[in-house]
Amino acid sequence: MIIFGMESSCDDTAAAVLDVNHTESGNEYRLLSNIVSSQTAIHAEYGGVVPEIASRAHAEQVSAVAAEAMKKAGITHSDIDAVAVTFAPGLIGSLLVGVSYAKALASALDVPLIPVNHIEAHASAAYLEYPELPESFLALIVSGGHTSFYDVKDHVFTEIGGSRDDAAGEAFDKVGRVMGLPYPGGAAMDRLAAAGFERDDWKAIKFPSPAMNDGTLEFSFSGLKTAVINHIHKTVQRSEAATGADLPLNVKEDIAAAFTAITVKGICAKLEEAVISNNYTHIVLAGGVAANSHLRGAAEELCLRLGVKLCAPSLALCGDNGAMTAAAGAALYRQGVIADSRMNAFASDEGAMGYLAELRSRLDGSRHKNGL
Repeated sequence: MIIFGMESSCDDTAAAVLDVNHTESGNEYRLLSNIVSSQTAIHAEYGGVVPEIASRAHAEQVSAVAAEAMKKAGITHSDIDAVAVTFAPGLIGSLLVGVSYAKALASALDVPLIPVNHIEAHASAAYLEYPELPESFLALIVSGGHTSFYDVKDHVFTEIGGSRDDAAGEAFDKVGRVMGLPYPGGAAMDRLAAAGFERDDWKAIKFPSPAMNDGTLEFSFSGLKTAVINHIHKTVQRSEAATGADLPLNVKEDIAAAFTAITVKGICAKLEEAVISNNYTHIVLAGGVAANSHLRGAAEELCLRLGVKLCAPSLALCGDNGAMTAAAGAALYRQGVIADSRMNAFASDEGAMGYLAELRSRLDGSRHKNGL
């Protein structure tokens, strides 16, 4: 079965073609294409994503990206059996471009349209590379907009913890911006931290943990972000630098290392609590910040110590992409979760979860195979 996946929740226009084969032992996935058109260069001038510019760029690229995905996959429109699209959460203008294209495509081809939650899609990227992943697992999504834990059972996601304010990815980007790092700041922060860890100077810098000390699986990154930015400003005042961007490289490296260390430590502390309290055997670490080398390394060490399997998608599948949308679409389609004509884009998690819950409530409880 051929599933076409479309993603446009933020600043990447992406499309993919996924061939799914259902067997008695589970699903077999063959990714035929995965095309991503990035807007990073466009938004770098502004130091962050400008929603209006993003939606306009999506509108300009969506048809070409979709065509390239089909061309690389070696298929035509008539080969598509279902269309999966990210409909929430994200920037509403960006989402509407992808949703409009996908609805038109599904209607023209008379094939099912599958509504995909962007956060669930990130975790679904693991389906493509970890065939041993069971139906029940813990998903930790770390991205620009989310730092959340989900209990997953047969592709039904239940949030069991997360950030009460800012997300880890947002904190990385904001701190990077204050230090004059190129947008997006996450990758540059990763490199700076690696250099800082080679020395011991960073250990003298103390920042508050983002992990809430109240017995929950929750975080707060706003205080940590503020503390790091204040430290940068004070360091600038004590030096000859005019701004954070003018600080000596070794000073930036130490700040990045201290910030990264406390962030990773806080996330892994809550990850350990979640694993131990719920007896998970498999952990999915996904989202854009899952590409951070220090977080991945610490999570690997933790899972090895706890004797659980870490399923972290490859770097190419950590960022926004159509492959993860198609993979999530395959799971939803197998359950019979198909969009109706009222499907629209939602900026919030609440709207997305509500719509998916409504669609599931209409099912008669039997699993729809539909060729999968």
